[in-house]
Amino acid sequence: MTENMMSTEDRFTPDVSLRRNDAQHRYELLVGGKLAVQTFYRDLPGHIDFTHTETSPDFEGRGLGKVLAHFALDDVVAAGKRIIPHCPFIAAYLRKHEDYEQCVDWPEQPVRTGLGA
Repeated sequence: MTENMMSTEDRFTPDVSLRRNDAQHRYELLVGGKLAVQTFYRDLPGHIDFTHTETSPDFEGRGLGKVLAHFALDDVVAAGKRIIPHCPFIAAYLRKHEDYEQCVDWPEQPVRTGLGA
């Protein structure tokens, strides 16, 4: 599990923490120790396939999903894996943040295996 206490995406209070929860195949954003946002993924060879993102009703509308998306996508890129955005929220985030484009295999495209083209 990786954990990060800061993000440059949005400002938030110091009681926010971010982590990758490998056991439950999700990235998590906690506020005051309470799970606020989670994005689920499938760990595939060379890829992380984001499938679904949920925000707890008490934390909606605060921009916390963007903070978690930024953390999760940076973590995938740092691990040398590619991103598959089946999750509509992650897909929308990626369309607004084109700096990830070189690391994305959109679902309608064939998944890259790293073998010569």
